[in-house]
Amino acid sequence: MAANVYASATDGGSGGDPAQTRSGTGVRTAGATVDCPDVGSKLTSVPGQARGEVDKELALLDEQIAKAYQRLSESAQQVQQDSGFADNAIMNPLKDKRAATLERIAIAIDRVGDRPDGLEALAACTVRDSGNQAPAQGEGQGGDGGQQPGQEQGQDGQGQGANGGQAGNGPVAADFAPITSVQPEAGSPRQGTKASRGSFTTDCGVNENGLFNSDNIIAAPGVTNGAHHFHDYIGNQANNAFASDQDLANAETSCVDQGDKSSYYWPVLRLQNGTQEQDANSPGGGIEGNAGEIVTPKQVTLTFVGNPRGKVTAMPRLLRIITGDAKSFVNGPANANASWSCTGFEDRQLKDKYPLCPQGSDVVRTFEFQSCWDGRNIDSANHRTHVAFADAAGNCPSGFRPIPQLVQRIVYDVDAPSLEDGGRTTPLFAVDSFPEQLHKPVTDHGDFINVFDEDLMREMADCINDGRECGAGAGAEPGDKPEEEPQEQPTKTPEQPTKAPEAPQEQPTRTPDAPQDGNAGGKPGDTGDGDGGKGDGSGGKDQVAKPPATNEPAPEPEQPEQGGSPTAAPRTDEPEVLATPTPERGAANTGDEGGTKDDAGEDAGDGLGQSQAVGTATSAAPTPSLPSRTEPQAVGSGGLADTGAQLWPAAAGAVLVIAGFVVLRRVRRG
Repeated sequence: MAANVYASATDGGSGGDPAQTRSGTGVRTAGATVDCPDVGSKLTSVPGQARGEVDKELALLDEQIAKAYQRLSESAQQVQQDSGFADNAIMNPLKDKRAATLERIAIAIDRVGDRPDGLEALAACTVRDSGNQAPAQGEGQGGDGGQQPGQEQGQDGQGQGANGGQAGNGPVAADFAPITSVQPEAGSPRQGTKASRGSFTTDCGVNENGLFNSDNIIAAPGVTNGAHHFHDYIGNQANNAFASDQDLANAETSCVDQGDKSSYYWPVLRLQNGTQEQDANSPGGGIEGNAGEIVTPKQVTLTFVGNPRGKVTAMPRLLRIITGDAKSFVNGPANANASWSCTGFEDRQLKDKYPLCPQGSDVVRTFEFQSCWDGRNIDSANHRTHVAFADAAGNCPSGFRPIPQLVQRIVYDVDAPSLEDGGRTTPLFAVDSFPEQLHKPVTDHGDFINVFDEDLMREMADCINDGRECGAGAGAEPGDKPEEEPQEQPTKTPEQPTKAPEAPQEQPTRTPDAPQDGNAGGKPGDTGDGDGGKGDGSGGKDQVAKPPATNEPAPEPEQPEQGGSPTAAPRTDEPEVLATPTPERGAANTGDEGGTKDDAGEDAGDGLGQSQAVGTATSAAPTPSLPSRTEPQAVGSGGLADTGAQLWPAAAGAVLVIAGFVVLRRVRRG
């Protein structure tokens, strides 16, 4: 296994009581968790003037539940000795705190609108069975269920505590299932004659910058540690609880195309191997049950696709979308949208289990975001009602219009855990979660804030509606198939002119470097993708600095030539979509889906958003001496014809010179 891991994570802030251990310490109640009604999802209408205050109170409700779960997890002995302990010492006080918070929410809304009815009925919570079977005494880690999260326990940190996992609140063996046991899914809905068949892929890396926090600017703006779990962030580099819209607009971005400053984030994935991250003693981290080694994705692909029934409308700037439900373990699956699979098996998807992948196959985590917008709001009180999913046939609900659908694919190089020994030989893995959600795979979720340049967003919509493939990461499709497609392009490139082969030879040397630098396309792990070299196009960040000066001339002449791979039209347009030179550098790492070997190369080459212009194999290599290489490619195949055209003037001159000598000689003789 070659999992890329960051040994540190930023402090999530002080949303809770750092002096107390939330979970992962003390004696735990066998398979129990706290189940409370989700107030936020029921507040579908909150006046704008009250939104800020309501959001903070909702975050406080989450904090109260986290503390109640902490108390419950430490009170197994008291609960066993006194059947009324849980209610008297934990649940009743929680109900009182929630009732007071709910009253403040009602008052805040009542000041500027109509007081909501029935909030008081949401105060009571219950202790419920988690369904996790408590390990037998002495099982797993020598029966030491009282170890602190992050203790130097090596692989022995697994399976401790009634709810399993390194911190005692999950995961457990029952949370995993072999991907080979899943039946393949039916295909996508048939596309109509007016379908928008194109796609736009943006390349924003894999969080090489190590940007983490336990905030959630969408669900809990202005609240430190509002998520109670850590997120990976790519794209916008200013996302935290206190970022304003202007902060997001002015921020730097990890995306190859600097016109994409959007924020893409999701809960980190951790190996339950006993490692202490730097967040081990921080809210949102170890003290809230999120323990273990944070795994860096091998690659991340961000693709916007169309609608099977009609054209898409450009997304409004600053549109916010949350897909999935971080509390679906207790809320139920109504809003769940988790999807887990393995490379080579992506026609099989798991919704409530982590996949056990065959050797050589990587874990794949996919989010298909809502693709219908109400045409008016960039957010809503419960962060859901302003967007919706299309139905099975691709139709949006009445009053909603299709927008580009973000499909986010995250690949991890992690081995299938050894369930028979609780993960001691090969560690379990799990996403971060709210403490009481026990790291269940069904709680997985993704967040997106659209901060695309408006012109670029319009170009995205046009590209998708026109049936083209565009963007800095274009050229590879999710899944394993892309690997084959990209391989074809590189083979074509060398066939062009005699000098063309030199380009591909040079690129492979660059590619390997890129992954190490942390390609913007999310390919740190791509090196394992076979010859990722080919294309990883890696737009490593180091390379980014080199091409700019020479990149501009190269792509222009080369684009037309290579446009022939998929279709000439798409390639010509793509450069227009991402007209900045930046993309060239980063090349479409994204394309490297699933470790696609050669894909990388192709996609990678996609620099300027011309991704498809796949200057990849050719434009990247020519960088050292672009002028000379560009010309041969334009003239290359002409060979003899070109040579003759250049030599005939010289031949004519030679004939005249000889004739002159003959005439002169005759004159002298005469």
